[in-house]
Amino acid sequence: MRGAAKKAAVEGASEELERRSQYLSSLIHRTKVKSEADQKEDVEDKQEEEKKGIKDGDGFDGDPPQEQRQPPNVKVRASDMPLALQKRAFKCARETLASMPRLESKRLACALKKEFDSTYGPAWHCIVGTSFGSYVTHSLGGFLYFSIDKVYILLFRTAVEPIDR
Repeated sequence: MRGAAKKAAVEGASEELERRSQYLSSLIHRTKVKSEADQKEDVEDKQEEEKKGIKDGDGFDGDPPQEQRQPPNVKVRASDMPLALQKRAFKCARETLASMPRLESKRLACALKKEFDSTYGPAWHCIVGTSFGSYVTHSLGGFLYFSIDKVYILLFRTAVEPIDR
């Protein structure tokens, strides 16, 4: 009986490893596919910066790799989100913060949620504050936790399933 239990445990662990391996493979594949789109977006961003007269490297210390290129006051704390979506979140958050004389957490959260719901489909959630705890479940590729100065922002997506009536 012990041998059967041990064999079942090993098979269960093997299935778990296979599931995790497939998840990582799909994540790597999506990242490779997205990197082509990100490169195109970077070219468009550079052209836009040239039109505005922004010199290469303005607002950055040196010229870090594409994955790390972001303004100095933005720090990614945790992410399972393509770079293009991350950049969109940073841009939206900075613009919304710049339009406020003082931090209005609810307004910033609403702006990010509406932007992502309208652009990428429903079921985005956003939590903003200077101190909060969270424990959430998110859809694959739909999680970003970052800070701008001392404001922390958690943006994540959940799956939406239609209700059968």
